[in-house]
Amino acid sequence: MTLRVGGLTPLSTTDWPGMLAAVVFCQGCPWRCGYCHNPGLIPPRGEREVPWPDVMAFLRRRQGLLDGVVFSGGEPTLQAGLADAMRDVRDLGFKIGLHTGGMVADNLAAVLPLVDWVGLDVKAPFADYPRITGAAGSGERAYAGLQQVLASGIAHEIRTTVHPALLNDADLIGMARDLAARGVKHYVIQAFRSQGCKDESLCRNTTRARALQDVGVELAGLCEELTVRA
Repeated sequence: MTLRVGGLTPLSTTDWPGMLAAVVFCQGCPWRCGYCHNPGLIPPRGEREVPWPDVMAFLRRRQGLLDGVVFSGGEPTLQAGLADAMRDVRDLGFKIGLHTGGMVADNLAAVLPLVDWVGLDVKAPFADYPRITGAAGSGERAYAGLQQVLASGIAHEIRTTVHPALLNDADLIGMARDLAARGVKHYVIQAFRSQGCKDESLCRNTTRARALQDVGVELAGLCEELTVRA
């Protein structure tokens, strides 16, 4: 089993809400979102890899101290070794979390039975995805991933990162209503953070006409649970 790992966070309280988790950052992603906070993982770079045996050695030292391990990225489901890596981690007694854009349907389906929680990014209205990702057909792939997660019954949150230059309030509100109509019950809107982003224009131009919390107020009651992370 080979998993290309670009980094390891020993402890996070935010990557899996309510859980103490380590985060394994998997290399590689087919999309080129301008606000990506981990551009160093794209494309995969061998010199940055953390050997999987080193990850496992660390996790053995954290048995009983952490609740779970989140596989993030990049896009974890690109890698054929993800399922075996999840099984290794589960055998140590950890719960498994997954961050994904949902773009690799077959691979996502293969690992969902191993996962306890999913954080699925929905980046834009599905028809508008290529403007964000730079990839034709990405909206259709993301929607297929959303359908898989909703049908799985696995605990999850659907979340959207909001940059005012990429997603205006009207688009965000329309998208939230569309997602609710499609069955999304746990939705998070989160403000863009410049940390790690290499797009200088996006990092400079972050002023909003109104607070993201105000948009959240307008969307109150739309989903069973709606959270704003501003």
